[in-house]
Amino acid sequence: MRSPSPSRPSRLPRPARLRGPRRFAALLLCAAAALFPTAVPAGAAAPPPVPGTLQAYDIDSVFSAGVSSGGYMATQLHVAYSGTFEGSAVFASGPYDCARGQLATALNACMDTTQNLQLATLEQTTRDRSAQGQVDPVANLAGDPVYVFSGAGDSTVKRPVVDALADYYGRFGARVRYDRSTAAGHAWITPLGPNSCTVTQSPYLNNCGIDAEGALLGHLFGSVAAPGSGTGGSLIRFDQNLYAPGGSAAALSMGGEGFAYVPSSCAEGARCRLLVALHGCKQGYAYQGFGTRFVENAYLNEYADTNDTIVLYPQAAPTATLENPNGCWNWWGYLGDTAYARHGGKQIEAVMSMVRALVGGTGTPPPTSGRTVLSSTDAEDGYVKAAADGSGAALGTLEDLSGLALGRGTDGKVNRSLVSFDTSGIPAGKEITRAWLTVTRSSGSGDPWASPAGNRLLVDLRTGCFGGCAVEPADWSAAASVAGAARIDAFSSGSAVSTDLSAEALSALNRGGVTQFRLGFASAPAGTAYLFVNRDTPVTLTVEYR
Repeated sequence: MRSPSPSRPSRLPRPARLRGPRRFAALLLCAAAALFPTAVPAGAAAPPPVPGTLQAYDIDSVFSAGVSSGGYMATQLHVAYSGTFEGSAVFASGPYDCARGQLATALNACMDTTQNLQLATLEQTTRDRSAQGQVDPVANLAGDPVYVFSGAGDSTVKRPVVDALADYYGRFGARVRYDRSTAAGHAWITPLGPNSCTVTQSPYLNNCGIDAEGALLGHLFGSVAAPGSGTGGSLIRFDQNLYAPGGSAAALSMGGEGFAYVPSSCAEGARCRLLVALHGCKQGYAYQGFGTRFVENAYLNEYADTNDTIVLYPQAAPTATLENPNGCWNWWGYLGDTAYARHGGKQIEAVMSMVRALVGGTGTPPPTSGRTVLSSTDAEDGYVKAAADGSGAALGTLEDLSGLALGRGTDGKVNRSLVSFDTSGIPAGKEITRAWLTVTRSSGSGDPWASPAGNRLLVDLRTGCFGGCAVEPADWSAAASVAGAARIDAFSSGSAVSTDLSAEALSALNRGGVTQFRLGFASAPAGTAYLFVNRDTPVTLTVEYR
């Protein structure tokens, strides 16, 4: 353990010194070579999961590990919260925020090599986010142990991409150990794996005759005792909804159930480490009956027993849509989460809530966090209509009868709606981490989302009011403080949640008074196609802070 220095703030919480479209179907992991060339163990039956909760233990260090999509998430956790995580083991994935929110970049630069991943840009983005407080100080990464692995047989995440990950960490002074010694396919390498070393196929648990876990844990911890049976503790099954922002794990493409392996020594009060282990695509508990195969066969519980280590196994889950059908972790910004790789990322914050629950009250407590839900001010809400070029603007008159209008009405005019919030209600002295709008459909006609195809609502933000705070015709085209602060994708009934407000929009929220938002379709529908929202209930603005 290293004592904190003035250049490296203490990491989150330790007792005294916490330092610290379908191609994604294949995105599933790989692993490492070993320091322990022991015979392949027979393996003992893992303890059955028992229902429970995440309790506080005496934890003095936290690490992340992951494979493929889980490897990308492990790096995101490490970089975003380097004050908490003091090292990471990453298999078959590339540098931090490689995808930059773009699926095409994820496919072509961060798995394949047909597109340059622009490593210098990724480095600068990290430094800029650090300076802006969107991730923890990058100075924390200096000296951190990082284990990187690439198998020669891995054609899913190609070797140059993983090379870039090792290079990325080196630019911040991390102590990188890079293992490129095997012909492994795209899989987690474990002595308990049923697959041969070089294949890439379910369950993506490959046996290469080596102890990869001894290698990665030895690098992260400095040294490790020989593994035990993996049966000397409890495998706890817990409710992930309790830790998901908004209370719904499914809304984040996470499973309802997560797991934590707690050795008896940790349960009895020993000082322990925490390892957050992240499976790859198609390896989550909820994916087509995959169950606990990763949890039981990753060969981490065996080391946990003899090295006083709790292993947290968060679970991603597939969506019913093409957003994430294979249950990958979010490393390219699916489901509209623009903050996926930094503070406020929905999955990142869910995992951090789990970590904080396990670390509990030891050491310095984490910053307090909370949420405020603001309702729009009815007297200052309304809609305006104009020709598509903004001419002939006039006030809408059907709000009381039908709600706030959006799209092209029967009169040929294009409607935009304005909603106003008293954002002075956000607690003073708190850092805003996320915010989003929720709207509810009242009625409509035609399909404005398909005219043109892929049409969506854009949300503009004005610090203060667009004109006077009461809606007026000029608001249709008045300048915004932040244009395109968020978007709302197609929905045909019920409520819809916008994407998170951009970082620029969060900064533009008026902490001393009113903030107005203007909603309108990105493209004016060609013919009559509109919807009304929030006839009976106000639009809400949800703000999370710490």
